[in-house]
Amino acid sequence: MADSKPEAKKEGRPKARLPRGFRDRGAAEIAAERAVIETVRKVYEGYGFEPLETPAFEYTDALGKFLPDLDRPNEGVFSLKDDDGDWLSLRYDLTAPLARHVAANFQHLTKPFRRYQTGPVWRNEKPGPGRFREFLQFDADTVGSASPSADAELLMMLSDALEALGLARGDYVIKLNNRKLLDGVLEAAGIALDDRARRGTVLRAIDKLDRLGIEGVIALLGEGRKDESGDFTKGAGLSPDQAQRILSFVAPDAKDEEAHLNQIGILVGQSAVGAAGLNELEQIVKLLMACGYGPDRIVFDTGVVRGLDYYTGAVFEAQLTFPVQNEAGETVIFGSVAGGGRYDDLVARFTGQAVPATGVSIGVSRLISALASRGAKPQALQPLVVVTVMDKADAANAFQTVAELRAAGLRAEAYVGTQKFGDQMKYADRRGAAIAVIEGGDERAKGEVTLKDLALGAELAKSVESRAAWTANRQAQVSVPRAQLVSQIKKLLGRS
Repeated sequence: MADSKPEAKKEGRPKARLPRGFRDRGAAEIAAERAVIETVRKVYEGYGFEPLETPAFEYTDALGKFLPDLDRPNEGVFSLKDDDGDWLSLRYDLTAPLARHVAANFQHLTKPFRRYQTGPVWRNEKPGPGRFREFLQFDADTVGSASPSADAELLMMLSDALEALGLARGDYVIKLNNRKLLDGVLEAAGIALDDRARRGTVLRAIDKLDRLGIEGVIALLGEGRKDESGDFTKGAGLSPDQAQRILSFVAPDAKDEEAHLNQIGILVGQSAVGAAGLNELEQIVKLLMACGYGPDRIVFDTGVVRGLDYYTGAVFEAQLTFPVQNEAGETVIFGSVAGGGRYDDLVARFTGQAVPATGVSIGVSRLISALASRGAKPQALQPLVVVTVMDKADAANAFQTVAELRAAGLRAEAYVGTQKFGDQMKYADRRGAAIAVIEGGDERAKGEVTLKDLALGAELAKSVESRAAWTANRQAQVSVPRAQLVSQIKKLLGRS
């Protein structure tokens, strides 16, 4: 009896799946993103800012103690060891890499150094609806100026960028605060300024006020909070009196601005850092008002604190005020799409020398969702022209025609699938093509080409009541002299 051989183990196929918190994006979203970036870029360059690119990975110690989520494994970032045994991390924002760049090139930079940068960032945080681990930011920063004028300029530039994207005044508000005020309140509440761990926990807690409400923040200021999934987040361990003093600052019950300022003065007490914060705010607001950026665009709000611990002065957040529907079909206010502030100590981690800096960051993906919810249509891809191929012998002619269209600045492709005419029309329709070019043997013998206006055809199909009426309507298809191909396509695209 012959020995039986064991069967070779079949190699398992990998599952076609995405990691949690990541997603694929299609052409429409990418085109919208490109249009938003280009609009913001023009505004930023108009203010004199210049582009900079930094790599996706940084040495983990360069990100340091300013990591975004100390309660998560891996400290909120994605990390790995390189061949030298050094830890590298994907950047969690664009500000920490900027600080490293400034420190490394400090002697060669013109100060103030003004740069903008756009690119993806990664956070190893718990994903949820609309909350991804990879997302795009668009930043602008001024490094080397301690003047409140630099903060005011960023606020004006952010306002201009939002309006350039089509948001009207009243659709958004930029809320302004100063972290020195909160430092003063914490100091008056008995929390030392050098107790960075506890202060960081407090900041992250009150930064979640809009999402968790007062009860949720009270729990995080105290012993901690368990969320809907059962995960427990350890709190700051404050007493009820300490927590109430902080809540009175971030969620004041004053009825008017004068009462609000009086309340802040009481909460800050004799704190010198709190008084400095009030003075800086007054200078910023004075400049904003002189330039026409009043409360219809930018307002003072003590509820804005920003969760990251590296902010040292002015902080601000752009919020959209109009209602939208969330994933559950509920009507909600869209909320924050941009934020920033002053971070005078970040570069000093590398150099030991204090370097004042201030910056703003726009959440591009979130902003695109907001614009879409308002019915705004950022510039899409250029209209597509599909050139049909009637048989294999026509392929060279079709590609020559496509080359001619592209040379004229049109977006065009030749069909490379089956030669069935019906399949080609279905393809052009599903691709969202504006025009199909048909040039078979009959058309070529006459020196003509047939143009099918797919965009107009789709509109006509909505208005006719029968197939007979649709068939009789020839507006959506015309034959033109071959020499007029480019001009007639441009004419049809202009009509569409």
